[in-house]
Amino acid sequence: MEHGQEHITVVDEHGNEQLFEVLFTFESDDFGKSYVLYFPVGADEDEEGEIEIHASSFTENLDSEENVSGGELRPVETEEEWDMIEEMLNTFLEQEEENEEQ
Repeated sequence: MEHGQEHITVVDEHGNEQLFEVLFTFESDDFGKSYVLYFPVGADEDEEGEIEIHASSFTENLDSEENVSGGELRPVETEEEWDMIEEMLNTFLEQEEENEEQ
């Protein structure tokens, strides 16, 4: 998982790879973690016009030989983290709407 990366591949518990588009990433000083919000590539909107958005924390790994940044996605563990992620998502979506109106 690289900062600025547009797509990530996630392997589910059955070993199936799924391609996701990164919505945005951010870092939280409060929790000392980085987070990524993402959704399935080619996802269709539901009846309310919404797409299922996934969130994970991630830790970056640096391969010193090739200086390639990668990382490991981890589940969000606490209610406090989910609240913070939801706030960040709402702020992001409001900014997107404002940008579209201009």
